[in-house]
Amino acid sequence: MGAFTKAAYFLLHPNQLRSIVQWKVWHEPVHRRDPSKETETEKACFRHLEMTSRSFSAVIQELNPELLMPICLFYLVLRGLDTIEDDMTIDLAKKEPLLRGFADLMEIDGWTFTENGPNEKDRELLVHFDDVISELKKVKKPYYDIIREITVKMGNGMADYALNAEHNTNGVNTVEEYELYCHYVAGLVGEGLTRLFVESNFANPALLERMELTESMGQFLQKTNIIRDIHEDYIDKRRFWPKTIWSKYVNTWDDMFKLENREKALQCSSEMVLNALKHTEECLFYMAGIRDQSVFNFVAIPQAMAIATLELVFRNPAIFERNVKITKGDACQLMMESTQNLRVLCEVFRRYARRIHKKNDPRDPNYLAISVQCGKIEQFIETIFPTQDPKKIALAQAQNTNQDSVNTMDTGETTFLVLSVLGVLSVIGGLMVGISMGVAWLMGARFDMAYEDITSRVGTLIKGAAEVSSATVSSIPTTVVHQEL
Repeated sequence: MGAFTKAAYFLLHPNQLRSIVQWKVWHEPVHRRDPSKETETEKACFRHLEMTSRSFSAVIQELNPELLMPICLFYLVLRGLDTIEDDMTIDLAKKEPLLRGFADLMEIDGWTFTENGPNEKDRELLVHFDDVISELKKVKKPYYDIIREITVKMGNGMADYALNAEHNTNGVNTVEEYELYCHYVAGLVGEGLTRLFVESNFANPALLERMELTESMGQFLQKTNIIRDIHEDYIDKRRFWPKTIWSKYVNTWDDMFKLENREKALQCSSEMVLNALKHTEECLFYMAGIRDQSVFNFVAIPQAMAIATLELVFRNPAIFERNVKITKGDACQLMMESTQNLRVLCEVFRRYARRIHKKNDPRDPNYLAISVQCGKIEQFIETIFPTQDPKKIALAQAQNTNQDSVNTMDTGETTFLVLSVLGVLSVIGGLMVGISMGVAWLMGARFDMAYEDITSRVGTLIKGAAEVSSATVSSIPTTVVHQEL
């Protein structure tokens, strides 16, 4: 992309430029690599790292110094192994022992490999592999043992696939084979990294008891790459989409790329995306076990890129015509967000799960299953970080305030409230009596006669009470009266 084209693009997409500037200006690494303190072979290893992967190179170089070199070397060893496995110019009779014996070769001082094809993109790493071997000998033994063990497992797995004529001719047949392949090329990497994290006390040891979480981390990344790279693999005559999936939609693998079958191809890609999405909850659960911020950044950035890439390729016909990638601006925004904390990362997953759900087509046979899976992702995130609704919070606070006011009412307020109630009742009672008397008067009642009758009766009662009192006093003996006086 030329300078003018870039300028025009960013003029039309200012948010992309904003994200790039924010990352460049505001991103502050947890740790910074210090080349001034490195040996020449260490510097050479980081040069090889930058040549083989710019994205991984950036996050590796911000790791805690305890793991900086071990993980750099772990990546370079596995990249060297992968470079041999990918090279179709190497005869199988030579390739198999190289793959199975790579862990032994990396212990030989000065060993290099110069027989890769001239177009193999990472051949320079193997040409100068002696730099990696020199630094491997300086790594702490627990770290080195982990690197070697994973290299042995991966080398044997790659050799098995190289010897599998059916795989080489027709690609992957079943979902089980597909996930086994992803295990060898990515799941084992996750296992090695997890062991390194735990060994350095940067991750919860419980992760070693839940290896299915580690497996999901690798599977999610590898499956996303396989879906995205379908066109590139087709050109290279490689096929990683399982036949048991694509055969539901087209008759032959070549039919997948014919324009008249585009809707069927999109439905097939939907099932592949669905297969990858099933790992998301376990990926988030795994990252909750990371204790060190730099390690969290290291694992979170690729996962954020993966969920964004899945949303990009979902029901996107362009994947059958070219290799699609998320924009640099989106990548910078994802890096800014995923290097904060788990809550922010969960919001990234929630956002892209909602976008996938929005793009979901009801005519797609996978529509319901994808909708359910997107719902599961949201539900899982909600159990970790419940949504805070500002309106509900304000209402609850108002109710609590009112309750506190009632509970803290003093005695004076209570007396005033009681007297007020009694006063209101008295007024209402008086009104009711007055109304009743008025109605009675209208009906012909003679209140004057009633008044005279009541007065006469009261006078008679008073006179009788006086006579009784006099009789009682006169009957008291005189001696008693004198004593009282």
